[in-house]
Amino acid sequence: MWILNLKSEKRFKLRLANNIVLKDFGSMLDGKRVVMLSAIDDATLMKVAEALGDEEAVKVIEILKNSDEITDDEIANKTGVRLNNVRKILYKLYDHSLVSLRRTRDPKTGWFIFHWKLQPEQLEGFILSQKRRVLEKLNIRLEYEKNHDFYYCYTPGCKRVPFEEAVELVFKCSTCGKPLMHYDNEKIVKVLAQKVEQLRKELGE
Repeated sequence: MWILNLKSEKRFKLRLANNIVLKDFGSMLDGKRVVMLSAIDDATLMKVAEALGDEEAVKVIEILKNSDEITDDEIANKTGVRLNNVRKILYKLYDHSLVSLRRTRDPKTGWFIFHWKLQPEQLEGFILSQKRRVLEKLNIRLEYEKNHDFYYCYTPGCKRVPFEEAVELVFKCSTCGKPLMHYDNEKIVKVLAQKVEQLRKELGE
């Protein structure tokens, strides 16, 4: 189990104050919780793990999904994921309000023990939030591609440059020195537009 000495209490109080911790599921009807947890399919777990950039998050969330409340030490034992990695994943989940925690004090040592619980109703909101961030970045990239003409030497490893930069370079590649020729970015614009449209549909925009 994860235990913290009394010197760490102040730091964790600050962390708790700066993060959103939703109401404990203990007050919810058992039937409602079962329905919510069963609605979390593997595809959703993969999306969350991908957004967090950590494949081990899938294993951690799976254990959380099937547990009412659990410590990080228990998660590590059940998943085979290193304890430090489990803690990092839990921190990430907590930062996004995807898990809540309850702390108890060890009567013998006086240290705190943290018990974690998945907040399944937050998973979909998290995914939607990530999609909106991606959509925003794609829109910026799409507008950039639409509003610029590009030039390229067509040498692998070299980069294409916008018209203004090509003029400054006298239409010579700054990497290999070959002539810069107009680059048709129609395919890039098309792919970006398709991705933007797809995300908009998924977000209901």
